[in-house]
Amino acid sequence: MSSPHPAATGHGPVRNDWQHDEVHALFALPFNDLLFEAQRVHRMHFSPSEVQIATLLSIKTGACPEDCAYCPQSIRYHTGLEPERLMPVQDVVAQAEAARDAGATRFCMGAAYRSPKDRDLETIIEMIREVKALGMETCATLGMLKPEQASRLSDAGLDYYNHNIDTSPRHYKDIIGTRTFGDRMETLHNVRTAGINVCCGGIVGMGETLGDRVEMLRILANLPEHPQSVPINQLIRVPGTPLEDAEPVDPFDFVRTIAVARILMPHSHVRLSAGRTEMSDEMQALCFLAGANSVFYGDKLLTTDNPDEHHDHRLFKRLGIRPEPVHHST
Repeated sequence: MSSPHPAATGHGPVRNDWQHDEVHALFALPFNDLLFEAQRVHRMHFSPSEVQIATLLSIKTGACPEDCAYCPQSIRYHTGLEPERLMPVQDVVAQAEAARDAGATRFCMGAAYRSPKDRDLETIIEMIREVKALGMETCATLGMLKPEQASRLSDAGLDYYNHNIDTSPRHYKDIIGTRTFGDRMETLHNVRTAGINVCCGGIVGMGETLGDRVEMLRILANLPEHPQSVPINQLIRVPGTPLEDAEPVDPFDFVRTIAVARILMPHSHVRLSAGRTEMSDEMQALCFLAGANSVFYGDKLLTTDNPDEHHDHRLFKRLGIRPEPVHHST
């Protein structure tokens, strides 16, 4: 067996100084060697048989002014999605209770905003407090945040904020034109400064090159602090969006992306996110072997399909995987 690349030792301090060539070399490892190294690093920091269970609810759907080429919630595309106003607090709490009873430990609330309006933020803050009272971790994804908005969410006790960088800076401008890569980084800075844990990852399958995947993961790993959660999404090709005819991702290439993310960010939860309905059970098992240790639970991811929890229960039982207990941030 060939030796892992020297950059992939997993020993010593967590790195934030990865070079492009080092990350590219990890992608270039023979598949078995890469998975072996990713699993070794994973076992140094996590139980290999525990997976964090999170549920994602769309609390405000559609009518988003952004032009993200992958998103069915953009007002610019005709996807058949009916816009919905911000949900009442009691309805969100009822959904969170159901998710908790089904085994979820983290409840993520997503709203289709460019940036949340202050009047809506008041309602969302109430949601956060009520969901936390259920004993669950809370996460929100609301678009761009100003520093004062991030501070208010932090004061409300929000545990995590999701804001993906999606892809490399080079490819970003081909996917989104209504905001810049720098805008994304600014929101991440505001979230970290407010003391909220960061959930940040990207999407595979948007016509990017291997170099784009390398650079996306390198940028995530070189943030001042690694994101506590790193969602790796497989593009869902939604009819009516500009990416509806994108080429499918090779399953082994997707698994490689999971494995490299695990090696670069050893303490982070690497989440197997969107696109699981198109993945076989065997492909998902390879992703868990490669270091994925978080999934979204439930039959919907915002507006797109997700495997139902009964299927996930059966898969976890077949693999001997158990849910990770809840860990509240301090």
